[in-house]
Order: sequence, then structure tokens, then C-alpha cells
Amino acid sequence: MQKTKVKLIERDISWLSFNERVLQEAANQSVPLLERLRFIGIFSSNRDEFFRVRMANLKRIIALGKKGKELIEGNPEKILKEVQKIVFNQQKIFDKVYESLINDIKKEGIVLLNENELTPAHQKFIKEYFHDIVRPTLVPIMLGKKDKFPQLRDKSIYLAIKLYNKTADQNIRFAIMEIPSRIISRHIQLPSPAGTTNVIMLDDIIRFNLNDIFSIFRFENIEAYCIKLTRDAELDINEYDFSKSAPEKLAKSLKSRKSGSLVRFIYDRNMPEDLLHFLTTKLKLKIDDNLIPGARYHNFKDFISFPNVGNPRLSYKPFTPLTIKKLEIKTSLLEVIKKQDILLSYPYQSFNYIIDILREAAIDPKVYSIKINLYRVAKQSKIINALINAAKNGKAVTVVIELKARFDEEANLHWAELLQEEGIRVINGVPHLKVHSKLIIISRTEGKKITRYAHIGTGNFNEETSKLYCDYSLFTANQKIANEVNKVFDFFKNNTERGNFSYLLVSPFNMRRKLYSLIDNEIENAQKGKIACITLKLNNLSDREIIKKLYEASASGVKVNLIIRSVCSINPGVKGMSENINAISIVDRFLEHARVMIFANAGKNLVFISSADWMTRNLDSRLEVATPILDADIKDSLIKQMNIQLTDNTKARLLNDKQVNQFYQPKKQDKLINAQTEIYQFLKKEE
Repeated sequence: MQKTKVKLIERDISWLSFNERVLQEAANQSVPLLERLRFIGIFSSNRDEFFRVRMANLKRIIALGKKGKELIEGNPEKILKEVQKIVFNQQKIFDKVYESLINDIKKEGIVLLNENELTPAHQKFIKEYFHDIVRPTLVPIMLGKKDKFPQLRDKSIYLAIKLYNKTADQNIRFAIMEIPSRIISRHIQLPSPAGTTNVIMLDDIIRFNLNDIFSIFRFENIEAYCIKLTRDAELDINEYDFSKSAPEKLAKSLKSRKSGSLVRFIYDRNMPEDLLHFLTTKLKLKIDDNLIPGARYHNFKDFISFPNVGNPRLSYKPFTPLTIKKLEIKTSLLEVIKKQDILLSYPYQSFNYIIDILREAAIDPKVYSIKINLYRVAKQSKIINALINAAKNGKAVTVVIELKARFDEEANLHWAELLQEEGIRVINGVPHLKVHSKLIIISRTEGKKITRYAHIGTGNFNEETSKLYCDYSLFTANQKIANEVNKVFDFFKNNTERGNFSYLLVSPFNMRRKLYSLIDNEIENAQKGKIACITLKLNNLSDREIIKKLYEASASGVKVNLIIRSVCSINPGVKGMSENINAISIVDRFLEHARVMIFANAGKNLVFISSADWMTRNLDSRLEVATPILDADIKDSLIKQMNIQLTDNTKARLLNDKQVNQFYQPKKQDKLINAQTEIYQFLKKEE
């Protein structure tokens, strides 16, 4: 398709707008108070990743000059300035929200104390806690003008320390010390009177004991200020270096990442000038290197794990996943799947069914082969354990593991090595492609034939994130679908065998072409006066050519409903271009992660679930799989669930080019609809 000018909302600007929706939840009075604190943590964690990935990418593009401008929509320097402006404004909102939250939790008897607000009982507790738990983990490093500056880790926070005597300006020493929040909780509960919960930050426990740490010196004053660095997270992997294995190349690149260029330096705005000058000089930072003055504390992502304290109403009510009656049998789960397709909906239904199916396959004498592809798994993965169990039971187990899954690279290297040690065949992804599909094939000998059982999903095989992420898993014994899933695994084994796919949409082979065809079909139906509608639920929508097709569909009279969680580069509701496009975003208790596509097809709906967003990388540079939903009941259920999301009037924000994240405003007579609550109740009734 020839590239033409298409009006888009810039990807990074749109993503920052999404993160503002997260911040809205932190400010939302209807959200339980401690959950609002956790949304503060999610906002902070998201922003850290943005700087590590997107901000770093912008800087690399700018450094390339004219060549770089060919890689991005718009002027990169202008985009960078706009991004910095938005980040600065969001930080001001963040500071106000955080201050308000601290005051609100104080009213509930939860008091965040610092080292200057401690009672004698607190001081005694902190002294003991420091000596028993904290001190053994600390590594204070003295700094000098001629000393080599230590390598500071990304994701960590540090205390920059000034030691001095008021009467001797020349006798000033500096030091730096990592706050060990990776191994010790950032929030520590203190002994508290009844009805009150006192909490102190790990940072302040260290501050309280600074004289103890530096007792060999005789300084009158020791002050500590928090700093945080963010590094470029890009991995430089030479795919054409055939002298090293994929794990070897990745391990080398991961080592280089630890010393990646700095893209952000946050410091306590009360830090004295001499200490700040010393640090920026040693780190070779310039004013335009995103030097950001901040408050006393950094790494607010640690608030995600703020302790559950105080009244239970301050947190979300405990959530119990629904059971599926047809799977709560004491016979074979594979036999159930053979009779009918099964759709699992997380977190509303239990992820354990996937583990149960793998465990059954591991001991079923008729099962001879299990194949799975992994992207991100839990730290204590039951999926990995089930696969090892299958191998020990003599099954031929093949695991395709994506080593380049961003920020999970080291974990996946570990899993690949462990699986190989257990005799499992491990395929380390595909050269030049990221394998992002969510597939399982279980092959079983039944009489004189082989029956294959397939899984195609929208989310990772991760039992921990399945409690928080909204995703779908389809299990089917439809051999037309299952055999095509098996063809995908044939491609993993031999990258020259691409196969032909009549049912599955597989990128980068046929997905883009088939999506164009599906959209064109709706355009043709609209022009003939038939029912024409496209409903899309995605995490991200930014591919220019596919957005052009959606604009074309809108202009032809096709109704386009979009439910986009994060990046939405399409500009909806513009007369003459996109007046038939409506876009919303839902941010709530659970992370909306599923990808669902519904095409009206003149009244004979075509429904798909997919691992792929509609981004250029997903359609052209990743191995992604979408499957049609052929079971009429499941198709009907998915359509109803998407309609529930489209009618949400409590958590849905209207998306447009102004990026203001306006909540949908229900009329007085309208019933309030929270999509996540309604879908849970809908699935409960289905059972």
C-alpha cells in the first residue's frame, strides 16, 4: 500500500495520555484509598519504563539527524519538547495527588513518619531493625574528586550523602549508598497504639542511623538526599554474528545495558548545590539531560506493594475467580475440550485450568507431545514445573522461549537453561522476529489417528499476572485450527517452513493482508447498504496504514467502535474523516490486556482473539497469532462482553485529539455500569 499523509496522534504523546488515566485513578475518590496509593506506584513504574524505552529512543533518533527523521512520524525535536512539557506538568499533578493521599491516609489512622518524628519506642525499634536487617545489606562508598565514580544501577535508588562541619568548609566529604529496596520492603510498620498504624520508609531508617554508619568520622552534620538514574534499555544484539549462540549474544548485550547512556537523573530539590554539582560533573550530565528536581522520595513504584493496613474498606474487596462447571470434573479435561471449545476469561475465571490441562497431558499415556511458546512467566512458574513433569513422564516437550522479551531477558535465559537441563527441547525464538504468540499444542494418539488440542490466547502463561490482567484463552480440538497451530511450531523448528494458513491470522505472514481484507469487506457491505461495523479491543493502535484503512471505512459509513487501553494514534470523531469512529479507554482495577476483533460481516459476525496489537512492530516484526472463534456460544459471549465494555460509564474515558481523558458522563436516569464488575457478573450467570 502506498504511503500517504494520514492524520495521526503521535505515539508517545498518546502513551503519556494513557499514563495520565492511571494517575486519574490515584486521584479518584471512588477508588479505595490504599488502592489509590498503588495507582501512584503503577504510574511511577510506567513512567520509568517510558524513559528507559521511548525517551531513550527519541534521543537516539535525534542523534541520527536526517536519517532519524525517516524513522518517526513528525519532527523528533518537537516531539521531545512536547513530551518533556507533558512529563513536567504530570509531575506537578503527581505531587499534589501524592500529598493529598498522605493526608487522607493520615485521617484513617495510617501515618507515614520520617526520622525526625519518632517516639522513643519507635527509635528503639528502628535501631534494632537497622542493626539486624538493614545494616548488613548496605555498601557506603566514599567519593572523591579524583576517585573513579561507581557504576550506578538503573531501577535502584541511592542516598547521596554530604558529611561536613559547619566551622570547616574545606573539610567536606561526599558518599553514596544504594537503598536496598530490592531485598527489603520499602515500607516498614512501626509499633503503634491501638487504632493507628505508623509506617516509615526504608530511606528514613537509614537516615536515622547515618551517624552509626559513618561513626569512624567525626563530622557534626551528615545529610542524605535521594537520587535516581534511568538508563537507555535498548539491547544491541548482532543477529548476523553466527560465531555465538543466541543466549551468549543476549548475555553480552544485557551486560552492556547496565552501563547504558543516562536518559534521566532525578534528585531531591533540597540537595545542596555543591553536592549536586559534584554528582552531575562525575556523571557527565548536562542541563538538557533530563535533570529533574523532585521531592524527598523517589521510586514511587514501591507503593504498588504498600502493606494492607487499616480498615479493610481501604482496599479492594478480595476477589475469587469463578469456576467453570464443565471443567470441574474428575475425569479428563482433554475429553471435555474434544467435545466443545472452551474460552477462559482472566482474571474472572481461574488460570489454574491451564496448569491442570498441562498436568493431565503430562501423565496421560496417549499424549506423546507437548509444544508451547513462552514470553513471560511467573517467578515461581507452575507452567515450567508442569512442563518438566511432562518431560520426566517421557513426553516429547518443546518450548519456544523468547529470549528478547523486554526486561524479562535474564529470567528467560535462566528458564531456557533449566528446561534444557531437564531434557526439554528449547528453541530460542526466531532470528529477526520476536515470538509474541500464546500457543500450546498437545498431540494425542487416539486409535489409529493423531488428535491435536490447541491453545491460542491473548496473554502470557503467567499465573501471577493472570490475577491482574484481563485476557482470554481458547482451548479447541477443532483439527482445522489445531493443525494450523502445529504449522506455526513447524516454522519455529525450521524457519523456512512458513506454511499456509486458511483460518489463523499469523504475522508477519498473512495477518496484515487479512485484516485489510476484513476491513474492505465491511466497506463493501456499507456501500451496499448492509450491516457494517468493526469493534476492536486492543492495547495499542498506531500503525499508520491500518489507521488509514479505518479512516476509509469510516468515510464509507462503517461504524467503528474502539476500546483502546494505551496508545491510540487514530483521531476519532472528525467530520469528513472519522465521524463514524468512536474510541474509549478503560482503566480500572484490572489491566485491560485482551485483544478482540469483531467484524459485522453483514450480520454474520466474524470474531477473533489475538496476541497482536495493531502496531507496525506486531504486524511486521513479531510472530503473532489471531484465531477465529468458531463456536457460536463463545462468539455470542464475546460479543456481549465487548458490548458491556462499550456501555461502561464509570471507568471509560473518551479518546480524542485533545488528550483530555474526559470520563463518559452518564445521564441522571442512566444505570451506572462498571464494565469489569458487569463482566464478572455476566460470566457468573453463564455458569
